[in-house]
This record gives sequence, C-alpha cells and structure tokens, in this order.
Amino acid sequence: MNREQNKIIRESIITFLFFLALGIIFWKTKGHPFFLFNFGYIGLAAGLGELLFGLLPRKNKTIGRKVSQLLIGFYLLGVLGFLGRENMQLEGFFFYLLAGIFSGPVIHYLIAKTAGTFLFGRGWCGWACWTAMVIDFLPWSKPANGRIKKAGILRYIHLFFSFILVMTIWFVFKKRNFHQQTQVELQWLVIGNLFYFIIAIFLAVLLRDNRAFCKYICPIPPLMKIGARFSIWKIMIEKEKCTECGLCEAHCPMNIRLLDYMKKNQRVQSTECIACQQCVNICPAAAVLYSKGLDIGTREYLTFQGPSNN
Repeated sequence: MNREQNKIIRESIITFLFFLALGIIFWKTKGHPFFLFNFGYIGLAAGLGELLFGLLPRKNKTIGRKVSQLLIGFYLLGVLGFLGRENMQLEGFFFYLLAGIFSGPVIHYLIAKTAGTFLFGRGWCGWACWTAMVIDFLPWSKPANGRIKKAGILRYIHLFFSFILVMTIWFVFKKRNFHQQTQVELQWLVIGNLFYFIIAIFLAVLLRDNRAFCKYICPIPPLMKIGARFSIWKIMIEKEKCTECGLCEAHCPMNIRLLDYMKKNQRVQSTECIACQQCVNICPAAAVLYSKGLDIGTREYLTFQGPSNN
C-alpha cells in the first residue's frame, strides 16, 4: 500500500471520527443514544464514499460519491422522514424552529446546510442530497450548455415563498401543532419530495443537465452560500501542473470557470461548487486538488449561455 492510499484511508477514518464525535457530543448533552447512531451512520456512509472515491480507478470513482449519496439520502429521507414521520423539507425545518423543538430536521439543517458549510462548503449537495442521489444517475452529468443567466434568482424566490408560507400558517392561521400530527408531516414530506423529483427530472431532460434543479429551483443553496464563502475545504488547481486543457471546466456539473481562479492564483471561491470533485477526477495532469485552507472570495466565475460570461 503506497503513501497516497494510506492518506486516503486516513482521511476517510477522520471523516467517520468527526461525525462520531458529533454523535457523542449530542448524546451526552441531549441524553439520548440515538444521536450516536445517527451521526455514526452518516459518518460511516460519508467515510465509505470518500474511501471508494479515493481508491477506485478513475473511470469508477463516481461510484464512491453515489454510494455516499444513496446511503445518506435513503437514511434521511426514508428512515428519519418516512418512518420517523419527520418533515425533512425546508418548511419542516421552519416549523420545528418556530415550535422550539430540537428535532431531526433542525439538527440536519443547522449542521449540514448552515454550520457545516464553513467546513465543507456545499459538500452536502454533492455527496448527500436525496434529490441529487436520483438525478445524478441521469446521463447529463456534463452539462450540454452554460447556465441560463439570471435564472438562479428563482432559488431565492422559492426560499422566500417557503418561508412566507410557514409564517402565514403559523401566525395568520395559527396552525402550530404540525409536529404533533405525524400524518400531516408525512403527507407534506411525500408531496413536497414528489414535486421536487418530478421538477428535477423534467429540467434535467429538458436542459440536458442533471443539476439544472440545483441551479434554478432548489431553495437550499441560498442558505449555504454564506458559509461556502469561508469554507475550509475548496478545490485548488496547481498552476505549475495545469496544461489548461479545459477538461475540468467542460465536465463541471455546475458550469464553474475553474481556470479563471487558477489564473488569479486563487482556490475555487465559487459558492456554486458542490465539491463533487469531478474536476479532480477528470484532470489528466493531476493538477486539481481538494484542499484545506483559509480564504474568502466574492467573485463568481460561471459559464452562461450567450456571448457574455461576465
């Protein structure tokens, strides 16, 4: 076993231990062993995916990420959501917050989609999202075209109306006991996710882009963008190794102009990066790395449809 393989195994174990430590902390502070199982399972799934991604040959590396997506996605949506009757949708998070209940959706959103972004950016989107675990099996992981300019604002509109919907139900109609109505929770979860899956698949087929839903409709990225700016883990391109062949940009599912960051001697600062590491996998010169560091940038270099990409 060579040094690189040892490093991959070590980092996978660290990932597992990180989540296990979270489980122990929540177990001891909240007094329930479920937290140990919950975070231990997620850490094991994430660590296994990371291990497979690192050790498998290049043509099979995406299997590792899909294993992580399936294991975590099915657990959060199927076990906590459908079996546990907790609304894991964004609206469920808002309802539980208003009710002051520290439940599964609250823990999930606070750790994976807000606080966790300061460490891993939008790694949730690339490695654990239950919507993405389906659409990433579609054949358009390499987008056929650039982004539709200005269409990303729909995500913010979606987030706004989700928030307004919950506020209206809570304060206007004074319906404040959804967390006690497990059947309502389940119906909201089923209908909401069914809607998301249909729209996500429809957009992927229409635009020949697996991640079109993430770029234009999903309300979660606006929550994650602030932390992603400061993320410790980011993509980096080593300028001295890079041949500027453009394969990394051509295969980036989020249409990020990665080489623009490299030319400015910056890590990839885009908050659209989902840490899928397809650029790491595709680079023939091994110039692209997933690296640790402290930095922040505000410029988004993205490829749009049409003549201008500014």
